[in-house]
Amino acid sequence: MDFTLLISIIVLALIFDYINGFHDAANSIATIVATKVLTPFQAVLWAALFNFLAYWVFGFGVADTVAKTAHTSSINLVVILAGVIAAIIWNLITWWKGIPSSSSHTLIGGFAGAAIAHGFSGVTDPEHAGFKIVNWLKDAKEGELLPSGVVIVILFIVFAPLLGMIISYFLSLWLMYSSKKNIYPKIFTAVLMILVFWFLSTVLTSYEDIKKPRFDNHLYSFLCEPANIKWFLVGIVFFSLAIFNLFFSLLSTAKAEAVLKKMQLLSSAAFSLGHGGNDSQKVMGIIAAAVAVYIKSNPNVDMSLGWLDLNVVLPTEKDGVKIEGVMPEWIPLTCYTVIALGTLSGGWKIVKTMGSKITKVTAFEGVVAESAGALTLFSTEHFKIPVSTTHTITGSIIGVGITKRISAVRWGVTVKLLWAWVLTIPVSAILAALIYEILNLFL
Repeated sequence: MDFTLLISIIVLALIFDYINGFHDAANSIATIVATKVLTPFQAVLWAALFNFLAYWVFGFGVADTVAKTAHTSSINLVVILAGVIAAIIWNLITWWKGIPSSSSHTLIGGFAGAAIAHGFSGVTDPEHAGFKIVNWLKDAKEGELLPSGVVIVILFIVFAPLLGMIISYFLSLWLMYSSKKNIYPKIFTAVLMILVFWFLSTVLTSYEDIKKPRFDNHLYSFLCEPANIKWFLVGIVFFSLAIFNLFFSLLSTAKAEAVLKKMQLLSSAAFSLGHGGNDSQKVMGIIAAAVAVYIKSNPNVDMSLGWLDLNVVLPTEKDGVKIEGVMPEWIPLTCYTVIALGTLSGGWKIVKTMGSKITKVTAFEGVVAESAGALTLFSTEHFKIPVSTTHTITGSIIGVGITKRISAVRWGVTVKLLWAWVLTIPVSAILAALIYEILNLFL
């Protein structure tokens, strides 16, 4: 029975991953479709490609955070199954209604809600009973800058779109300032370029510090280290904007618009990479949690099942020694492939909301919003925080709209989106708790 439940969870998690792809396709393509840089079909192909390429860029930090939403030592497979089913149902409802809600928060809310229901009915250990079964807040470990837990995820319902909005607001001001025909914007941009170059030189991982080099060649290993690739992408996004700003004042309006439309290909690609890396890891986290729970119930089982290798090991610490996590290669490869296929299916109802209902989007706004969204996703992934790509790009689009005038943002639509964001975790949690109780009657 346990093994059947485990396989059912893996299959449903991948179905959720697929739904996540077409539900969140709008995040990556809404602005590039709205500005007519690409046709809708071309845009989903473009986004799907970079969703998949994220496989070679990102690690498993977010997956680890999701896997530890609840104490795996105190839950069973029914908890995870109920959480995944609830997430699928809520995602389909919001997709049908054209509401750009968060697939990330749906999954975490479902997982936490089912775990709490289990905590009040199936846990005798007082340390993890009731609400204590959920990892609400854990102190930052050595080398980590932020604590982890469900509370941090909830806080980033506000912080992720706010960060996207602030970054896009200042990027917009920077571009508009650079359009002026005097020397000061160029000096400001040159100084920024020097500062960013210095910052990147301090955060890149040297070959000596790479734990598992991908190549024997030092240079290739340095360039292809996932942590470095993320920072290289940050540099590419920033320096492309900076170089454009140096020449912005020399370009005619038509020429500037044409260049910005070409730059949108880069900014949307960067955001799609962030989307793939952020959202696919959540499914990996659910699969990892399910395997950990299965092994707890069947400690002597051999998980090397040919191609279905399930030798997942969650990162942990024993006697002060950090134990690295292990993820069989087929799991991330499958998760990235499935989310890319989901993105290819599109999500046209949500595209309309994101691309036109929040504010009117031009190539200028598109480049800024996508760049701000990408930078936000790369930053939060670096800190292992599972955030909503939907919230992030919406906040970025709002930030661009505010630079024109406050009234340029359709606040009526925005308030409705905010309500959907606030309700997603509690609704998913309640739904998962109900499904958990129903499943317990039959399993």
